[in-house]
Amino acid sequence: MFENSKDLLNIAIAVAIVGLAAFSCWAIYYFARILQQAFTIIKEMRSRLHKIDELIKTVKDKLEHTTSYLLLISEGVKKLVDVIKERTDGGKKQTKSRKQKTK
Repeated sequence: MFENSKDLLNIAIAVAIVGLAAFSCWAIYYFARILQQAFTIIKEMRSRLHKIDELIKTVKDKLEHTTSYLLLISEGVKKLVDVIKERTDGGKKQTKSRKQKTK
């Protein structure tokens, strides 16, 4: 089988090369899987950031439209407060006048 030590050395070198090739294939496979997972994560993050961007745009548009109506709303609230104030003042005057009439 082995005629001299050179044959044993050649077999050891062949086994080492096969082992190195197997390890290299395994490492390349796992590196490719890591890259694939990183690509998937990046893709998901892009879609999430896109959704967040759309949400921010929607909120911004709604706030812009709301601020345009803010002046009208404030005027309406002022008038509402005036009407309520008049009713409460008018109601107090009526109750005072009724009390005076009954005495």
